[in-house]
Amino acid sequence: MNNISSEIISTIIKNKISSVEISDALGKKGVLKKLSPLSPNHFSAGLVKYIPTWSNSNWNLHKEIQDVEEDCIIYVDQIECSERASVGDIISHYLFTYRRIKGLVVNGFVRDSHKLIKENYPIWCLGSTPLGCENKNIIASKSIESIFKKNEEKFSNSILICDDSGCTIIKKSLLNKSTLEKLRLIELQEDIWYYCINTLKWTTYETICLKKYFKEQHLFPENIIKKLKKLRNGFS
Repeated sequence: MNNISSEIISTIIKNKISSVEISDALGKKGVLKKLSPLSPNHFSAGLVKYIPTWSNSNWNLHKEIQDVEEDCIIYVDQIECSERASVGDIISHYLFTYRRIKGLVVNGFVRDSHKLIKENYPIWCLGSTPLGCENKNIIASKSIESIFKKNEEKFSNSILICDDSGCTIIKKSLLNKSTLEKLRLIELQEDIWYYCINTLKWTTYETICLKKYFKEQHLFPENIIKKLKKLRNGFS
């Protein structure tokens, strides 16, 4: 992990910056559609390990998880797996207990949900089903290989932030000082908005749309004024 990736992840975890705030900082981008948590009250942020599986088989998934690093978030990309589950209790137990991953995101279905929920694993997926994939070594077709190579370029070594709202990705190309500064500015903006609404009793229209806080800084204590200056400079 390079220094900027480590710093971004550390900032996100330290401040518990949500998937919503991350998307806002990225200009309303980065959200992975339709993914939702299997169990509530989880927050995970880390580098992505991308693993594809295909054609109603999870053979490649079993193969690839042997070497995953600690503290990563695994993104399982189900390609042409109908509505079968590639992940169940055994794979989840192995990953969280022995590989010590931070989170598991499945672009498809999981099974053994009664056990996964009982163990309270941090898993995000499209849903659950009793029907599992088969353990067959199926060679990927050229069309499937093309799909997962393209997706691997998008996901591998990017950062995923997952919580009750869903999952947001910060792509590799955005892992830079500019993105780190945007994350810090979003935190400042949230602090200011809540001060305006809770303390000054402004409406959301006055606060978010009109941004009255830039014009009426005399109403704020010194610590908030400092944040306002940083915010104005950052967004100017």
